[in-house]
Amino acid sequence: MKLSRRSFSAMALSGAAAIALSACGRSTTPEQGASKAVALDGSPATGQLTVWVMGVEGETLPGFVQDFKKQNPGVDVAVTAVPWEAAYNKFQTAIAGGTTPDVAMLGSTWMADFGDALATVPDQIEMKDFFPGSLSAARIGDRVAGVPWYVETRVLHYRTDIAKQAGWDKAPATWDELKKMASDMQKVPGVKWGLRLPVGADSFQSALWMPWSAGAEVTDGKSWTLDTPEMKKGFDYYRSFFADGIADPSASTAAGAVEAEFVAGTTPMSIEGPYLRGQLAKLGGKDFEKKYTTAVLPTDKASIALSGGSNLVVFSKSRNVESAWKLVKWLSQPETQGSFFARAGDLPASVSAWKNPAFANDPSLTTFRKQLDTAKAPPVSTRWTRVVSEGDKVLEQIRRGTVSVTDGLSKLQSQASSIGMG
Repeated sequence: MKLSRRSFSAMALSGAAAIALSACGRSTTPEQGASKAVALDGSPATGQLTVWVMGVEGETLPGFVQDFKKQNPGVDVAVTAVPWEAAYNKFQTAIAGGTTPDVAMLGSTWMADFGDALATVPDQIEMKDFFPGSLSAARIGDRVAGVPWYVETRVLHYRTDIAKQAGWDKAPATWDELKKMASDMQKVPGVKWGLRLPVGADSFQSALWMPWSAGAEVTDGKSWTLDTPEMKKGFDYYRSFFADGIADPSASTAAGAVEAEFVAGTTPMSIEGPYLRGQLAKLGGKDFEKKYTTAVLPTDKASIALSGGSNLVVFSKSRNVESAWKLVKWLSQPETQGSFFARAGDLPASVSAWKNPAFANDPSLTTFRKQLDTAKAPPVSTRWTRVVSEGDKVLEQIRRGTVSVTDGLSKLQSQASSIGMG
């Protein structure tokens, strides 16, 4: 099974690039996307369809879509693989020039930026079968503009062999247990840090599971709510790992660093997505899976992880909009998403697809399935990447103790209020 490490690249851009892109991503005039959705009949798809996809999906879809073409012999599907690093600009240019594809894979936090150019999902595509987090990321205002294709979330990964040496034979269920376990594992010879926590770019978004667990929300629907008592509690917990020397405030963000430290045992606990499975198998060898396990995120009030992934969208300027939605409908079916998992390793956004024995018989995947029930997506806002960038800067100061959590979040709230909701 092939799994790729995306580091939630489908979810967010980071730093100055994100600010620049988000500022100019939206169309300046309303498109057909705001109009009533088309109605689909039961006839086969026909004509020409162009599809843009990124990452491992771009490698996998051309062969996979041949099954759709067999069922719809009158259609021709041309798939273009687009590098993630070039995708945002490519969509932006295509929208401005009126040269958009019919169908595209769109990262979940890009929905708001390009929403004006997207058609509304037809009623004939059933949307009730998707995980709440992935479905919320497909909504723009009061309409649904995308169909969840794959979903990602993060769970706790820890070395069971090292945990056993530290006196632990079960996963931590609460915040207190997580911190105690990390501290105990740190006492095992060869272990330098008990737990890796997010640092650097996208650290704010990646750390949101803690304030969310404490009951925080990043917005009340009208404004940002980043300095509430619940938000403070979550980031107080985050800071405590660094203040107590359990987590490394200068952890390497280089590609492969997480896996290398985990396999070496120098940092035997990390919170990562499904992509880590494949990387650990490559680095640690085929038997390494016996040395670690996964668990849902420990709770304060709840276990809530970050939900990411990508949606399938149809551009409103598509010349073959009905056939485009028929392709999207086929790709969104539970059995299709299950088959695509076997090819690409993507976790299905369809809840029903998880009934496949391939998921039920894999303990690690069972953990992800459980976590997805409560996983939460970031707000669909054109300003979110700018807020995240400011949040990263504040967390850097909190992590290093140069600002208190209270003062840091107060500063972030002020900056976010100036940025606005979009």
